[in-house]
Amino acid sequence: MSDRDGWRRLHPLSPIVRGGRATIAIAIVILPTALAGRSTKHDLPQLGFVAVLVALGFVSWLVTRWRIEDDDLRIETGLLRRQSLRFPLSQVQAIDVVRPGLARLFGVAELRLRMGGASGGTARLAYLNAREVEPLRERLLALARGAPEHEEEEERPQVAGRVLSTVPTGRLVASILVSDVGIAAELVLAGLIAALVLAPSATAGLAGGGAVWIISVFQLVWRRFNQEYHLTVTEAPEGLVLHGGLVAITSETIRPGRVQAVRMVEPVGWRMLGWVRLEADIAGRQRSEGEGQSQRRSLRTLLPVGSRATAEVLLDHLVPDRPRELVRAPRRVRWKSPLRYRMLAWGRTDTCVATRSGRLRRATNWVPLVKAQSFRRVQGPVQRRLRLASVHVDTAGRNVHAVVRDRDVAEADGALEELVASARAARRGNLAA
Repeated sequence: MSDRDGWRRLHPLSPIVRGGRATIAIAIVILPTALAGRSTKHDLPQLGFVAVLVALGFVSWLVTRWRIEDDDLRIETGLLRRQSLRFPLSQVQAIDVVRPGLARLFGVAELRLRMGGASGGTARLAYLNAREVEPLRERLLALARGAPEHEEEEERPQVAGRVLSTVPTGRLVASILVSDVGIAAELVLAGLIAALVLAPSATAGLAGGGAVWIISVFQLVWRRFNQEYHLTVTEAPEGLVLHGGLVAITSETIRPGRVQAVRMVEPVGWRMLGWVRLEADIAGRQRSEGEGQSQRRSLRTLLPVGSRATAEVLLDHLVPDRPRELVRAPRRVRWKSPLRYRMLAWGRTDTCVATRSGRLRRATNWVPLVKAQSFRRVQGPVQRRLRLASVHVDTAGRNVHAVVRDRDVAEADGALEELVASARAARRGNLAA
């Protein structure tokens, strides 16, 4: 639906989809009464609430419009307080397509532009006709790359991306069962079964008193399975494309230069099976209203579970010049960190620093030096006594940082000087490119 001056409106079903969760919850309460043939007079407050939601959603849809204006996406919205938002396409970090369960049912999808920074700014077109989303996404990406207006309107052949990794359902289920969340769910379930067998009269009380904890644990298990189901990473001209989900399907693009750091996690139960988990810290943390937890986080799961060989393929795209050999910590670190000592190691190249740490769960972090924001040398009282020090490499991300932990003082001082010089050279090279 568009106006003569180029303004377009969202899909007419957008109010229903945006208020879908509340509407479904009220319907679950009301439908049993209606099907039983009883009066719904006592449900009038719930019906009134649904009516208000529908009315507000319709007003929001009526006062919202958007158009592409030069190299910007412009969105106007608001009834009492009118807002005119402009999003420069040259500053876009990624353009994602999100299809929640209810949106898939009505044949609509959300287009979400990710901007850099931590202010939470994001452009959301929720919702559009599902058939229009991909062509519009390609058009916006072409403009973001600096393509002329006439060029982005031409019909371009679709280049099939190369699949780098995909997660088999059986392996995903097995990995969740042996993870910390899965083990917690199994213990809760085992406790309920034991209570049912040994003390049937107390089962109802246990279930009622711990209902919140029971629901929370199983919700975490379901959320991980729903978000990581059949997660596929594809190499595309605009970057790495992540596509997956069971009920809510998300297609996200990680453009080159957006990754602040990469982390590979190896839980103790997974190491025996040769499995790893690969995550990336992404620039542009979002806090937009209406986003799910997976979209709010700046940490993105690239490989929920997979072999080290598959992780190496993805690492070759994210941090190709990473250090291959890591140097272990001095032996006297055992007196300070007996559980972590065997895990500690670090290494660097001219463009990347890598650190490894952990107690039961081994974690290896890679940080491109061009993304380093600051360097800190830290020495606690125990470290001073053992002639040790740590060097912290801080980035714009919030989840993954490289810490050259518990090194000899002379080694830490030398590492600090080398990392600062390499980071300065990497930034100069990046500006020259």
